[in-house]
Amino acid sequence: MVKIVTDSTCDLTEELIKKFDIEVLPLYVNFGQETFKDGIEINTPKLYEEVEKRKALPKTSAIPALELEEKFREWVNQGYEIVYTGISGQMSSTLQNAKIAAKEIGEDKVFAVDSKNLSTGISLLLLKACKDRDAGLSAKEIAANLEKNTEKVYTQFVIETMEYLHKGGRCSGIARFAATVLRIKPIIQVREGKMSVQQKPIGKTKVALDKMVAQIKGDKDRLDPDCIFITHSIAPESAVYLNEVLKKEFPGVPVYETMAGCVISSHCGKGCIGILYMVK
Repeated sequence: MVKIVTDSTCDLTEELIKKFDIEVLPLYVNFGQETFKDGIEINTPKLYEEVEKRKALPKTSAIPALELEEKFREWVNQGYEIVYTGISGQMSSTLQNAKIAAKEIGEDKVFAVDSKNLSTGISLLLLKACKDRDAGLSAKEIAANLEKNTEKVYTQFVIETMEYLHKGGRCSGIARFAATVLRIKPIIQVREGKMSVQQKPIGKTKVALDKMVAQIKGDKDRLDPDCIFITHSIAPESAVYLNEVLKKEFPGVPVYETMAGCVISSHCGKGCIGILYMVK
């Protein structure tokens, strides 16, 4: 038996977590001395309420190695082999902690794979792993396929406000000022585990959304038909627009809409929205 395990940054809905039988472990969101489990003790709307009330952004922290070891050992003792993949190893120490836990338990029992991604970019890989699991592949075989599939994931998202990137130390005050004055809506991409600015469209959010749509339409002939994710941090109008466009453009391809969790939202800010997909 194989257990597919991830962390809360995968941004899957409860419905999809249950449907695909995935175990999700929470990272931590910290406001001063107060610590909350992402998705369990705090959700995204509550996160923004706390930010507004406290006038400060939270810090986020990885899942400790001992906590991962405890959970992994529990499942291994039940007869499972484990495949874990979560947030990129370059964005959090959770992966490194998972590898430490795997060594303690046995690397023939626990396989920790770097997704080189975040949010539902991870989920695209998880659903492939679930398909392999259901086909009867071993944990080792599933992990090997995961490592190959990381290169096929395309993650891009529009930043609505630069405030969170600025307060989190991810952009300078000058860059934030320029983006605000020029009404730039940066499109961030994730490649090889790192975020970078892909485009800097100017104007209304729809301009940036259409740029993302153009990207996926350009990959139409090689699009993996399993699914497309739209993931956002409280951007309902943008989500409705992308849903309509993508379902019309890619009939027959499931389009899943999910909400970004607290860890992702604390870095990207309210209104952020992305299109995430895989290519063949």
